[in-house]
Amino acid sequence: MSDTATELRGREKAAVLLGYVGEDVAAEILKMLDKPVIRSVTSVMTEVKTLNREEVKTVLEEVKSRLTEEVLMIGGKEYVQRVLKKGLGEKDAQKLLEASKQATTFDKLNTVDPKVMANFLSGEHPQTAALMLSLLEPKKAAEILSIMPDELKGDVAMRIANLERITDDALKELEAVLKTQLNIAESHGHEVKGVQAVADILNNASKDTEQGILEMMEEQEPSLAEAIRSLMFVFDDLVDLDDRGIQAILKEISTNDLALALKTATDQLKEKIFKNMSQRAVQILKEEMETMGPVRVSDVEAAQKNIVKVARKLEEEGKIIIASKGGEELIV
Repeated sequence: MSDTATELRGREKAAVLLGYVGEDVAAEILKMLDKPVIRSVTSVMTEVKTLNREEVKTVLEEVKSRLTEEVLMIGGKEYVQRVLKKGLGEKDAQKLLEASKQATTFDKLNTVDPKVMANFLSGEHPQTAALMLSLLEPKKAAEILSIMPDELKGDVAMRIANLERITDDALKELEAVLKTQLNIAESHGHEVKGVQAVADILNNASKDTEQGILEMMEEQEPSLAEAIRSLMFVFDDLVDLDDRGIQAILKEISTNDLALALKTATDQLKEKIFKNMSQRAVQILKEEMETMGPVRVSDVEAAQKNIVKVARKLEEEGKIIIASKGGEELIV
């Protein structure tokens, strides 16, 4: 290796790297540097006409070495602010930074093992459990709720349904609990649409959990249970879609999922599905259902949930219209 390659200064190494990666990439890198650094590096680049093979090799090896180190500094708050401002402009960067402040560290709860969370929440006050579950992703909350004691499920679900907003004081109390019990902290005020939150959770729960909670709620607060049901969309509700909606869904799902899902479907729903398929496709589907033999209920429910997710996705994209159980159409 030549002496020149080993004696390069920082700005000279930067100039070599920028010259090697090409104009487009170099331009993107320069956007993220401070003006004094840009002036220093570009002053060197204007003097360089050709790149020595040893110089390029040395610089690339140093970059590779730093990238493979166990500890790599990737910035920090001030670094992120500078990068966003340079990449998005002052106004958009500020908007994004403000939005990021709204994201609470309760998101970390989604990474905690469901069994650990269920055991932890079962020992807390039901209101505490309701607050925490309302902050989780519906699928995660459903998983935790399903393994909590039966006597708590309905109570917790009802408390979630009655939530509208979690105050800063309440979040600070939760934070204190999390800090001591699960080592999670920091948050801000958080708006909660309680009835919608329960509907989303139950849409992701097992059928037994869903039915058990709704039955309990119907006994204690019938109007609340009805409000939740009106926001839920389950596999059996496909029978209420128009033919175009059914056809749109059929284009997005696999024959295997459909065959599994129809195992426990009503005759009315089966006929609705068959009516929107070609005779050949119906024949293939029925043959698959017959040759499939006995299947686990959990597999059937998983297939049904997959199809419901497709329906919800198409609704969000405005490709189908799902009528609520209260008779109101939701147009997206």
